[in-house]
Amino acid sequence: MDIEVVKNEGLAREVRVVVPAAELEQKLEGKLAELAKTVRLPGFRPGKVPVAHLRRMYGRQVKAEIVEDAVREGMEQALARGEERAAYQPEVEVEGGEEGAKKVIEENADLAFLMKYEVLPEVELPEDFSDLALQRYRVKIDDKTLNKALEDIAKQFRDFEEKDGAAEEGDRLVIDFVGRIGGEAFEGGSAENVPLELGSGQFIPGFEEQLIGAKAGEERVVKVTFPADYPKQELAGKKAEFTVTVQEVQGPKDTAIDDDFAKKLGFDDLDALKEKVREQLAAEYEQAAEADLKQKVLDNLSERFDFPVPQRLVDAEFEQVWHALEHEMKEHGRGFEDEGTTEEEARKEYREIAERRVRLGLVIGKIGERAGVSVSDEELQQALIAKAQQYPGQERQVIEFYQKTPEALVELRAPLYEGKVLDHLIGQAKVDEKEVTPEELKKLLDEEEEAGKPKKKTTKKKAAGKKTATKKAAAKKDSDKKASTKKAAAKKSSTKKASAKKAAGKKASAKKAATKKEDKA
Repeated sequence: MDIEVVKNEGLAREVRVVVPAAELEQKLEGKLAELAKTVRLPGFRPGKVPVAHLRRMYGRQVKAEIVEDAVREGMEQALARGEERAAYQPEVEVEGGEEGAKKVIEENADLAFLMKYEVLPEVELPEDFSDLALQRYRVKIDDKTLNKALEDIAKQFRDFEEKDGAAEEGDRLVIDFVGRIGGEAFEGGSAENVPLELGSGQFIPGFEEQLIGAKAGEERVVKVTFPADYPKQELAGKKAEFTVTVQEVQGPKDTAIDDDFAKKLGFDDLDALKEKVREQLAAEYEQAAEADLKQKVLDNLSERFDFPVPQRLVDAEFEQVWHALEHEMKEHGRGFEDEGTTEEEARKEYREIAERRVRLGLVIGKIGERAGVSVSDEELQQALIAKAQQYPGQERQVIEFYQKTPEALVELRAPLYEGKVLDHLIGQAKVDEKEVTPEELKKLLDEEEEAGKPKKKTTKKKAAGKKTATKKAAAKKDSDKKASTKKAAAKKSSTKKASAKKAAGKKASAKKAATKKEDKA
């Protein structure tokens, strides 16, 4: 076998491998001899079938298998030469294409093929990262924040009473409905006596808004379009009409936040409820602050390291990011002009994001390799259970999917690995702690996000609560947390950065805390 490097430019490599016809013929004879010992054919005793007969019957099939094995072995030997590591599985081109491969199999010609691939770049790390200076925010839950959270909980658990007149946002309706697509009723599209709070977002977009102003006994036809990512594929993107009958209109009652309210939620008294809510809020803001701290580490690494990266990995990363962008813009019915940019500018911007992701992945993988970072089976199992719990009623199916899909397990392991590497770096850094209120945290995170925006504005602000599709700063933060953390960095991580700004602005998802009766035991 002859191996020759025919291209060595930057990270790009092309290697020509030639396997002599005599070597292939020798392997063929050996295979046929082994086959003769076990094959059973009519008219021949076991082990007595002539090799020449087997060559006539199975020679082409066996030769094709030998050629396939020879290509694999040639690739392995070529990649084993030197200290470079391929960034991905090489492309293989047999000289002469299909005709060339046919000639090797049928005419006893030499096998010659070209391997095209890129190698992983050398990542030179400093001795340590003790010069890394960070600021960690410690959030103090003040009475103002706690009281706002309690008000939100009271709103979530408020009672309703029947009212006269037209329905307003915040009212609750009791409705019957029949849904039709193309004039035909569809499975799961009809129900009776369904409570629906207007403005809750419980139903698909556009449904609740069309019921504002309705009165008890009134019938309305609601026209909507199912979202493109609707869980039931047969309904996704379809236009539907719902005949809605309003049985009752109910208005919200004021809820007193007192001991009785706390007991309604399963707590001994109001003080116990406050303690649990404060604890839950502290955990949420702590998570937001830690996400911000880790993002600062990623930003620092991005500034420190600048080296060429394999373009095939960048292409794959870009396709993933771009696909997500197109899906989101389609879902919200927006175009690039709505975002204050063009497709060409957006492609360039997201290409830069993809390259940053790949580069950060290589750096993180190298740091973790040197530090001996690993993810234990127990940690992976805990992550798998946590993932399954996100899909109530489908836990077993989720676990089985990950257990049967190695690629999915890699995606699940990657964020754990990345988190450990970032914790390792934070442990070496000089960390200054600053105590802040939730409002101050939100302001600080807003300022940091603003400082990270590109000089040339490429987006327009959306309504509050909507994610801007081509917002580089936000996309950069989210995408960095998806950076690959495998040692070879040949695969992507699905790690997502917790949205610190969202968590900081969201005063309480304390309903979760308040309804955990078992927590107070």
